[in-house]
Amino acid sequence: MEQSRVKWVSAAMYTLRPAVQADSHTIRAIIRAAQINPLGLDWHRFILAVDANDKIIGTGQIKPHGDGTRELASIAVVPAWRGKGVARAIIEHLLAENPGTLYLTCRAALEPLYQKFGFHPLSEAELPPYFRRVLRFFNKLIQHGILPEGPLVMKRG
Repeated sequence: MEQSRVKWVSAAMYTLRPAVQADSHTIRAIIRAAQINPLGLDWHRFILAVDANDKIIGTGQIKPHGDGTRELASIAVVPAWRGKGVARAIIEHLLAENPGTLYLTCRAALEPLYQKFGFHPLSEAELPPYFRRVLRFFNKLIQHGILPEGPLVMKRG
């Protein structure tokens, strides 16, 4: 990625940069710790927030699906950096770099956050095939008492 696309968010606090292969393990660890979907974590698609020492403090990607949909996914920030605009910077960067229709899957409590970026919740009837399958899978986990609630699927564009 050319230098002009790297965004300085706040002088010396953190920067955004594309992931490199060496970041793969840390990306997976942050996603696991955040307890979000660990599938489809291809480092090639990730944008990372890093501190002044190049330590990864946040992650995000646009994940393509077989049905042609694209998903804003894997938005996670390490606890010490939450509330400092890191997730917002990652999301804004990904949205600017990926115009058009995007979907996301999140916990219902995060709906207000994503509405600020133009996402709105979808009913089950409005879901594209990939997200219908995801919702069915989560509903089975809920029925078996593995999860307390299902995800919310939202769309932008």
